[in-house]
Amino acid sequence: MRRLVRDARGATLLEFAFVAPVMVAMLMMLGDLLYRAYAQVILDGAIQKAGRDSAIQGGGDEAGKIDAAVTSAVREVARGATVTAQRSNYNSFSIMKPEVIDDKNGNGKLDSKECFYDVNGNKAWDADPARQGQGAANDVTQYTVTVTYPRPFPVSGFFGASPNQQITATTLLKNQPYARQIRTVEKVCLP
Repeated sequence: MRRLVRDARGATLLEFAFVAPVMVAMLMMLGDLLYRAYAQVILDGAIQKAGRDSAIQGGGDEAGKIDAAVTSAVREVARGATVTAQRSNYNSFSIMKPEVIDDKNGNGKLDSKECFYDVNGNKAWDADPARQGQGAANDVTQYTVTVTYPRPFPVSGFFGASPNQQITATTLLKNQPYARQIRTVEKVCLP
C-alpha cells in the first residue's frame, strides 16, 4: 500500500484533466473577444467608407446600395449576421442636443406657457431633434450600423451570456454643399 501511495506515475495526466477544461474555456473566450474586435474593425472601416460615399451629391439616393456594401463587408467576416442601418440628420453640429427651452420658471423642463425653438419643425419638443434620413446639402448626418451575429464559440452559454454578439458603429458626416438650402427655426409656445 505504501508503494502505491508514493507512486507518482500518472499524476501529470490527472493534473492535465483538471487544467485542460479551464484552459480550453479561456482560449475560447479569448477567441471570442478577438473575433469581436476583428468584426468591429471591419464594421468601422465599412461605415467610414459608407459615410464618405453618402456625403457626396446623390449619396442619399444611393443609401440602399451603400448599406448593402456595408452588409456585404460585415457578412464576409460574421456569417449569418443581421445588419441594421439608421440615418438621422441635423442642420448643423451645434444643434445635436435637446431643443432650447425658454425656461421662465427655471425648473429645466418645458411647462405650459413656456416656449421652445422647434429645430426639426415637428411642432413638438424633442430631446433629440434629428430628422430621419440622409438629409440635404450641408446637413450633418449621423450614420449608425448595428450588427448582431452568432458567437463563433459556444463557451458563452456556460457563463449565462447570449449566444449572439452585438456590435455598433456610428459616424458623423457633413453632406457636401452641393445645393443651397435655407431652413428657419420657429419659436413654438405652449398654451
